Amino acid sequence: MLHFKSRRGASRRHFLKHLAAGAAWAGPAAHFLSTLQSQAAELKKNQKSVILLWMGGGPATIDIWDLKPGAITGGPFNPIGTSGDPQICEHLPKMAQQMHHMSIVRSMSTREADHSRGRYYMHTGFVPNPSVDHPSYGAVVAHQLEQTRPNLEIPPFVSVGGNSTGPGFLGLAYAPFIVDSNGRIRDLEMKTTESRWRARMQFLNQLESQFISQNRGPATTEHRKMLEKTNRLLTSTQMEAFRIDGEAQSVREAYGNTAFGRGCLMARRLVEVGVPFVEVDLGGWDTHSDNFNQLATKLPEMDQAMAALVADLSERGMLDQVALLWMGEFGRTPRINGNTGRDHWARSWSAVVGGAGFQRGIAVGKTNSDGTEVETTPYSSEDLMATVLQSIGISLDTRFTAANGRPMKIAGGGRPIKELLA
Repeated sequence: MLHFKSRRGASRRHFLKHLAAGAAWAGPAAHFLSTLQSQAAELKKNQKSVILLWMGGGPATIDIWDLKPGAITGGPFNPIGTSGDPQICEHLPKMAQQMHHMSIVRSMSTREADHSRGRYYMHTGFVPNPSVDHPSYGAVVAHQLEQTRPNLEIPPFVSVGGNSTGPGFLGLAYAPFIVDSNGRIRDLEMKTTESRWRARMQFLNQLESQFISQNRGPATTEHRKMLEKTNRLLTSTQMEAFRIDGEAQSVREAYGNTAFGRGCLMARRLVEVGVPFVEVDLGGWDTHSDNFNQLATKLPEMDQAMAALVADLSERGMLDQVALLWMGEFGRTPRINGNTGRDHWARSWSAVVGGAGFQRGIAVGKTNSDGTEVETTPYSSEDLMATVLQSIGISLDTRFTAANGRPMKIAGGGRPIKELLA
């Protein structure tokens, strides 16, 4: 059984400090592009990745993926046919053309209808526990797949446009590397030139060597490792993956000039260089009031970027290696409230998956005629997580040991959704 310890505090602050000092420098774009093809070819062979499209706030999936036309709970939107079996919302015409690559889980029934607790539960497969800090999807996937890509120099877990959930007891090495949709590292300014960065690194290296030679304990050695990791990161040509302006204008326009569109394009670039897990955040789904007008504005933004990502991965021959997952922390009530909104609802809602080892173009599970109950086998966060992990070849027999010595099953011991696995 494997044991992992968290590494927090000073090490993380030192890492960010060195990152701030040198964040300006990235390798030449030309070299990046020349190596990208060989890395992409390697990815196509045996390098699975996951892209999570996180819909923070809890989207009204009854108005998006599982419409109830004619029911009192149904709302004003109409369902449309797709290139797969399921019908989806009329405000998703571009995704309708890509649904032969995707499948809908319409029988999600989960345990948490509070934003914070639901976010934690859907990211980890565990309900919050004050005695254990569980690792998120991203940390687990990064930890399990990092060894399959020895040439990866940038972080194995990247979160675009949002914080994601942390690495828990797996430690700082698997924390999300957070950037905005323009590829800027949070709270850091890019001011240092390459020559100044190298000079600073040389000076710091001399200081570190002096401290280590004086036998001042393991902290100095750990600090040296963190410094070397920072240097490798900031001098890597793979940092160009964060710069979407290297893409053709037609490609950028296909994704849309929105934060979510840029984030989805960046996600494709990151998995292309071998990043195991990328999360792209699209918040603003907490529609307690004016639900339908908000969705009529928000869904086209999601539709364009998500459909472009699916099509792009397919056209590049990457879709069999990349698992796509769309979800929020829960759904929203079938009942429409007095403010023309929908409230928190975890009993019956939908998630969407595609790519990797999934069956595609189908809907799994069913809710009743007004969406208030799941009529078929209900699936939990644990089950969905187990299915995603199995789709990319991660063994569900994997066990971790938390910092308190407690053994932990991967994905909370969830059961894979058999209908989804090819």
